[in-house]
Amino acid sequence: MFIVGFCSSKFIAPKKQFMYNDGKDFSNPVWLWHRANFDGVHYLQISRNVYGLYQQEFFPLYPKLIKSLRPLFGKMDLVAGVFISGVSSLLFFYLFYKLILIDFKENVAQKTLLSFIVFPASFYLGCVYTESLFVALTLGSFYFARKKKWLFAGILGALSSYCRIAGIFLFPALILEWYEQRSEEKRKKNWRSLLSIFLIPLMFWRVQPCFGAGRSGGKIILLYQVFWRYLKMILTTKADLLYFNVWMELLTAVIFLILLFIAFRKNIRKSYLLFSSISFLVPTLTGTFLSLPRFALTMFPCFIVLGMIKNKLLYSLMLVVFALLLLISSGLFFNGYWVS
Repeated sequence: MFIVGFCSSKFIAPKKQFMYNDGKDFSNPVWLWHRANFDGVHYLQISRNVYGLYQQEFFPLYPKLIKSLRPLFGKMDLVAGVFISGVSSLLFFYLFYKLILIDFKENVAQKTLLSFIVFPASFYLGCVYTESLFVALTLGSFYFARKKKWLFAGILGALSSYCRIAGIFLFPALILEWYEQRSEEKRKKNWRSLLSIFLIPLMFWRVQPCFGAGRSGGKIILLYQVFWRYLKMILTTKADLLYFNVWMELLTAVIFLILLFIAFRKNIRKSYLLFSSISFLVPTLTGTFLSLPRFALTMFPCFIVLGMIKNKLLYSLMLVVFALLLLISSGLFFNGYWVS
């Protein structure tokens, strides 16, 4: 990421109107500014002030952490954000590795993590975005649920719903996990352990007044209609840089839909699949696959399927394609081009 951030501006004309700029009141290092493009600007603004117009979609946990750690870094709140994202990434990789080992061998865990690291949208883990924090909390919640430590699972799930709206999808997933564990062990239901899971919706409801979100839904668009929209865009729009985003979003939708089906056929944990399926479907109801390559980072069973690929040539080819797309995506994002 450091190399791409340094070199990409020599090959890509920067769109400075869409790039983060410190202004007069802060002293973040210029060579890190590109890590706060687009949504990063909003998270930093919220951490410095309060919620502004059209910022209701950005949940409070991440900007509150930036604000809390800012004194450690002086006026370099962007550095604080990158630090939080970096530490969260390390925690996520550790928890993901441990979670995979519950059901699979070590080589599958290693290949899964490598697939994730070179995925085209993985650069967001090192930016001022919630991706790394959210996936760390989510995987931590699933890990403790699998270890039957329901209080910890509930707490991390609650923090996940305080971080991103998708955190609420953990609620039905963990209820399913709780039910399956009790059924597998043929034990009576321990209803007290179930109560911990209800921390997730409680925190989600508690967080709404924090940013005055008057949420309302418009017309629901079904999945096949979204695919049709994208096919029309590809067939009727003149070729330009927008094509890269359109193709990335469409291919992500197709590939991850297939991977979810394969994960189901391979009997990957049903609670994982429920969470990932809802995470896939809900954003598409607005009629677009916008940001789906980034949202795909939360669909961790799909990466487990990639880690299960036995054909070495196929797996290596996939890594090469992912890595090339990662270089292109991060280079565009760092220079002010919307990617996901």
